Amino acid sequence: MTTHKPATPLIAGVACYLIWGFVPLVFQAMDRLGMGSWEILAHRSIWGAPTALLFVVMAGQLPQVRAVFRNPRLLAGLCLSALLIGSNWALYVWAVNSGRVLETSLGYYLTPLLNMAAGVVFFRERLDRIALAAMVLAAIGVAVQAVAVGHLPWVSLFLAVSFGGYGIVRKQITADAQTGLFIECLILAVPGLAYALWLPNSGGGHFGLTPTDTVWLLAAGPITAIPLVLFSWAARRIPLSTIGFLQFIGPTIGFGIGVSEGEAFTPLRALSFVFIWGGAAVYAFGAWIRMRRLMPVPDVSEG
Repeated sequence: MTTHKPATPLIAGVACYLIWGFVPLVFQAMDRLGMGSWEILAHRSIWGAPTALLFVVMAGQLPQVRAVFRNPRLLAGLCLSALLIGSNWALYVWAVNSGRVLETSLGYYLTPLLNMAAGVVFFRERLDRIALAAMVLAAIGVAVQAVAVGHLPWVSLFLAVSFGGYGIVRKQITADAQTGLFIECLILAVPGLAYALWLPNSGGGHFGLTPTDTVWLLAAGPITAIPLVLFSWAARRIPLSTIGFLQFIGPTIGFGIGVSEGEAFTPLRALSFVFIWGGAAVYAFGAWIRMRRLMPVPDVSEG
């Protein structure tokens, strides 16, 4: 049996959220080259597949890939997770390239709080007073955000639900991270390839147009696959509550990007983030308390 140092899954989790925090800058650079959101999404899927295959080969998991294709239940689960992550990618790329990075930030602040609610519903976890307070503060933040922008923050809510749901589904699938991601990318690559082949015939398409365009689109694969492999691998080895705690890294970076790029940040919108940050802080405090309770007590009778 392969063993891992206790800190290894935690490092993998931190790394994936750092990548996700700065990835809006990558998609915005591609947007400035004229690449549309659907073209970016298509190439994320297409080039994510060979990148994920490389991880499968490195991990010696080709037999597991064949086993998944012989297991209809596992394959159906990965089709569901592919649908969830594909819809998340599509909306996220569109949002960051439409001047809505702050809305994506809000969505990923909400994700760990939704994970907490999902823990109660799907895993029968108990909701203590600290967790309840965090969820109430987050709900107030969403309500204030709705008033600030004049409508329900559907971008934020959809991103939170789709990515939170993806994490829950992947946690239940017995396939390893590399195998699962490779099959997800294969599923998404089918419509992605069809769109990429159709695009040049419609007068669009940037792949092969210039070396710069081609390199950016090829890079969409590793940029997509690497953090997802890290996330899926870490999510199966550390508690869901810890994953939720690490989740705050990405949206904090995204929030800084959105503000620095001059997105509208009215006092009322700032107030909504105060409530969201309050919920995040309460949640983090609760996670810290739970981790301390799980820490082994040293035996003072020894040595």
